[in-house]
Amino acid sequence: MEKYSAFSLLKNTLTGHKHWPKSWRNAELKSAYDVVIIGGGGHGLATAYNLAKNHGITNVAVLEKGWIGGGNTGRNTAVSRSNYFYPESTRFYEHSLKLYEQMNDELNYNVMFSQVGIINLALDRHEMDIFRRWSTSIQLQGVDSELLTPEQIAEEVSILNMGAKTRYKIHGGFIQRRGGVSRHDAVAWAYARAADNLGVDIIQNCEVTGFDIVDGGIRGVKTSLGEIRTDKVGMTVAGHSSVVAAMAGIDLPIISMCLQAMVSEPVKPCLNRIVMSPKVGFYLSQSDRGEMVIGGGADSYTSYGQRGNLPTTESVLGAVTELFPTLSRMKLMRQWGGIVDIAPDASPIVSKTPVTGFYISTGWGTGGYKAIPAGGDTLAYTIANDKPHPLVEPFSLDRFAKGRLVDEGAAAGVAH
Repeated sequence: MEKYSAFSLLKNTLTGHKHWPKSWRNAELKSAYDVVIIGGGGHGLATAYNLAKNHGITNVAVLEKGWIGGGNTGRNTAVSRSNYFYPESTRFYEHSLKLYEQMNDELNYNVMFSQVGIINLALDRHEMDIFRRWSTSIQLQGVDSELLTPEQIAEEVSILNMGAKTRYKIHGGFIQRRGGVSRHDAVAWAYARAADNLGVDIIQNCEVTGFDIVDGGIRGVKTSLGEIRTDKVGMTVAGHSSVVAAMAGIDLPIISMCLQAMVSEPVKPCLNRIVMSPKVGFYLSQSDRGEMVIGGGADSYTSYGQRGNLPTTESVLGAVTELFPTLSRMKLMRQWGGIVDIAPDASPIVSKTPVTGFYISTGWGTGGYKAIPAGGDTLAYTIANDKPHPLVEPFSLDRFAKGRLVDEGAAAGVAH
């Protein structure tokens, strides 16, 4: 990476960055590639990077219908954690969290990963019993997790309403102190630049319109910019997985729903943890710009909308203002939604498919962002070796036919 002095940074600022070098090339689409990745979000870019770095496959194209990171990667709240219940999930997300911890050095890019810790609140004694089992499962798997009493939670989160007459009485909770937030744009840009440096072609504004399939195997991809010859395709199109897979004749067990989030006006630092409650369906953190970042569960119906609906917004904000009454008079500045693909067991699908050479990464639901580093690593391995990475063997497409579900509905059910 080229180094810049303080003077050169100032000079480029005053000239409107006219001479600032581009982070990646505007590559020309070639007629053939060894691998084509559909989707230029975090998962697609991380897959391309890992194909080049770990497997020596550099003749790779990443096709993005819009702009890099403009889909779900740019429409989320950037939380990363590994406190899942089942070992299959915990192993995968712990691998991903460790990769986030190394990402600044790995990609030579500051992704602003801040491990502020994430607290789950228990709002009744039954939920606290569940949390004890959940936290113990995490600890037995060698991942950090710590039970908290109400008094300890009050010390961790000073603005939380712990009054005796509050509607939601805090019975305790647990914390993963290594959990944190990062800058979603920076993650996408870091992988894009790193992949480009290794020879990967990143093609924006290129929509996939179909596939050339011969004798049950991929032979090419049809796009708005022309046809591409290839024997291997990786699909990482969060929100539209079932649509793209249908072009290849594959019927995925996926539903698509809107997951919305919102931010308040900025205020001085007052919340140094991520706080969430599965029971009432919200999570809350404060950004480095001072905004309160707020979200909840997915909307209650299938949709390709990216705005969400008012009942969900009211429910989430009602819970937040009850538990954090000091925030009740703040102004809401922005609200948005992302389209999430959800599998029946709320776990991802990273797998080969019945179409030879067609590989998929989908079903991430509310956990796609935290899975970017490990998702790219494991899908790249699966594509390069034509067999699943050991970490994603439990998440193969055939598990639904075989009844080997990994039901993470509880751990994945509230937005993160």
